[in-house]
Amino acid sequence: MSVVAETRPAAIGVDFSLPETEAGPAGVARGWLWLGLLALIGSGVLSIILVLSRAPQFQGLLPSGDFFRVALVVHVDLSVLVWFVSLGGILWTLSGGRRALGLNRAALAVAGLGTLLMTISPFASRGEPVMANYIPVLENPVFLWGLAIFGIGAVMLVARSLIAAPAWIAPRNGAEALQAGLTLGLLPAVIAIAAFALSWLTQPSGLDGKAYYEILFWGGGHALQFIWTLFMLVAWLWLASACGARVPMSPRVALLCFALATVCALAIPVAYLVWPSHAVEHRNLLTFAMGLGGGLPILPVALAVLLAVPPGQAVADDARPLRAALYASLALFCFGGLIGFTIAGSNVKIPAHYHGCIVGVTLALMGLVYLLLPRLGYAAPSRKWATFSSYCYAVGQAMHIGGLMWSGGYGVQRKVAGAEQALRSTSEIVAMGIMGLGGLVAIIGGLVFVLVVLMAMRRSRVRAP
Repeated sequence: MSVVAETRPAAIGVDFSLPETEAGPAGVARGWLWLGLLALIGSGVLSIILVLSRAPQFQGLLPSGDFFRVALVVHVDLSVLVWFVSLGGILWTLSGGRRALGLNRAALAVAGLGTLLMTISPFASRGEPVMANYIPVLENPVFLWGLAIFGIGAVMLVARSLIAAPAWIAPRNGAEALQAGLTLGLLPAVIAIAAFALSWLTQPSGLDGKAYYEILFWGGGHALQFIWTLFMLVAWLWLASACGARVPMSPRVALLCFALATVCALAIPVAYLVWPSHAVEHRNLLTFAMGLGGGLPILPVALAVLLAVPPGQAVADDARPLRAALYASLALFCFGGLIGFTIAGSNVKIPAHYHGCIVGVTLALMGLVYLLLPRLGYAAPSRKWATFSSYCYAVGQAMHIGGLMWSGGYGVQRKVAGAEQALRSTSEIVAMGIMGLGGLVAIIGGLVFVLVVLMAMRRSRVRAP
């Protein structure tokens, strides 16, 4: 062997991809995908109402502000809570293999029943909308039973994922790093379950309405944000590798980033031990921990991904939808994060910041769905329309968020619509008009995503569960 051959350096970078899936887990993962898609369809219908209710040109055509809030409650719970838990069901199912698949199927069925009840609740019973942070609610029995049943399904999913988690080892390659990261994501999941239970058990007496639900969901809602961030980091690394790149980050450094994104959730049980759930110090510690865990690991992973897939670098045709989702996710998450530094007071800058970060996670998971379709037995998505959907959704959301941020500079309040917004100047009206137009563009992008996935499923090589 020549000296040149002996000294040739190894390929730089790591391939972050989970291994191919067996038939059993793939079937359950398909079920979780269907649940997530159906939640997005319901959320998309409601989002049309939400956008029109804020746009000055259409306010007079829609019902009162209460109708806006009812639609907002169900929209948020379907597009964030149900969608993200469903994608967690896919990821934890693929990572956990065949163990305890019966419990996984039961979790899916229970979560599906809860989702159905939440979706039909506005039409089944009247109830006051409560705009609590993280998990808004309708105070009617159908919605509350649906939310509780969905929560039981999520607890069953976490229990199954703990049982089926791969043996813990120091990761030697990208696949093991992703599996270890997804296992770490079960830590904030368990903390979220405990936080919801503790908040319910330790609620001060006499509370009702927003004060009650705000305290009930504050701790667990913060824990959920750590899980969503971890899912996004996993998706970024996996999408970059699927674009044909080798990411310049070792498996152990990737695991360190995953750990930073999750271990800050340990501040949540500390807060419950030191202060009551309604104390200001309790709330402040959770906010600080979320900022730390949601900020520190983002930059190194984002830089590694951009170095692996730099803008302008050619990729295979099949990878273009994945690159589009990756770039769009990076851009929107960073946009939302930067807006967070400008928040002062309670106005629509807060939902602008939250929307940016949540949309960043959503776009990463949209790309992951495109990547996983063939692996789950479905046809590959249309390259043209899958690429279009990510960019269209991202541009629309950027306009939506930018309009909200601009309006926030004038003090327009959050969680209101129509005349309650008290738009006084032309600039405020223009800003909210841009927000409304951007929302409609984003709806088109989301609709195209759903249609692209459904068409790929229609051309599937397997029967849907």
